[in-house]
Amino acid sequence: MPARSQRSPSRSQFENRAAREGYERIAGVDEVGRGCVFGPVFAAAVVLPVARPIRGLRDSKQLTAERRQALADQIRERATAWAIASVDAVEIDRINILRASMLAMKRAVEALAPACDYLFSDALRLDVVVPQTPLIHGDARCSSIAAASILAKVERDACLDAWDGVFPAYGLAKNKGYFTEDHRRALRQHGPTPLHRFSFEPVRLNCPAELSTGFPRQLPMFGPIGAAACR
Repeated sequence: MPARSQRSPSRSQFENRAAREGYERIAGVDEVGRGCVFGPVFAAAVVLPVARPIRGLRDSKQLTAERRQALADQIRERATAWAIASVDAVEIDRINILRASMLAMKRAVEALAPACDYLFSDALRLDVVVPQTPLIHGDARCSSIAAASILAKVERDACLDAWDGVFPAYGLAKNKGYFTEDHRRALRQHGPTPLHRFSFEPVRLNCPAELSTGFPRQLPMFGPIGAAACR
């Protein structure tokens, strides 16, 4: 049995309960970008500190970008361990988005150093060799899952901002890869890029050409911005 851990005011009832049971390195894991039509799905895993509490942790979707960034800086500085992982669009298309989300979370958990000895996940049970509890709406109920959600969201948003400079027609810095009206218009005008998820129906249905990657209505691979043949 692991040594008994201290209670931390920055952790929720779930982490503190696990600590009372003797677990010390209690992690939360979450993914972001599952509903996007562009780019990888990202995941993060975080073991919150006991001695240096992080105040204000909550579901990343409820925070402003500025507050997320400030909290992400604190998490990286103070956490006992943290890790970020991703699964790219090609692999998402190959194995499906649910499996890709679980794989990204598994990669993040396995990258923790030191490794966690207990895990809380947002709804999904992962294929990892550590005791775990999936929590429905975990990012709103469990502090370490919320911290993971914040790290993953900040990392993915930074990547989308960078990709916006590569593919400026799609408004990625603003829509973050979600299927917004401006994103739909860009897909219909320019077709998909190599980083769009072709297994997602909105990508296929908003391209007037047939594509050749095994999904209906896909492009011949790939034109100058991934879609010349779609015009």
